Amino acid sequence: MKTHKGILAILAATVWISISEFFRNEFLLKSYWTSHYQTLGLQFPSQPVNGAVWGLWSLLFATAIYFIAGKFNLLQTTFLSWFVAFVLMWVTLGNLAVLPFGLLWFAVPLSLFESFVAAWIIRTLKKATGSRQ
Repeated sequence: MKTHKGILAILAATVWISISEFFRNEFLLKSYWTSHYQTLGLQFPSQPVNGAVWGLWSLLFATAIYFIAGKFNLLQTTFLSWFVAFVLMWVTLGNLAVLPFGLLWFAVPLSLFESFVAAWIIRTLKKATGSRQ
């Protein structure tokens, strides 16, 4: 990122991603997570430090979208960033046997929407500020 103007785009997308993640995982899908973790004999991690790590994840995801958006159009950015962030995360969580696969019916379309809006925010603010990579 050559200018500081891109920071606004990244921060705005970070806020959107954080809100989307919180809503999806704390309100819509928490019962899936907690019941799955209970069947594994584990407690679903929801301490403040976990929220902070998800905030960092949101910032890193927004930053990745920023750089991907510099090379691809909106739909390409959406799908590439979604694949890198979510599909790879789900493969890892599935491999660790901590992913409740039933939630994917909800998580896939919601995460695609999250990725699309984040990509749109970044592309829109990059154009508005004249930001370049």
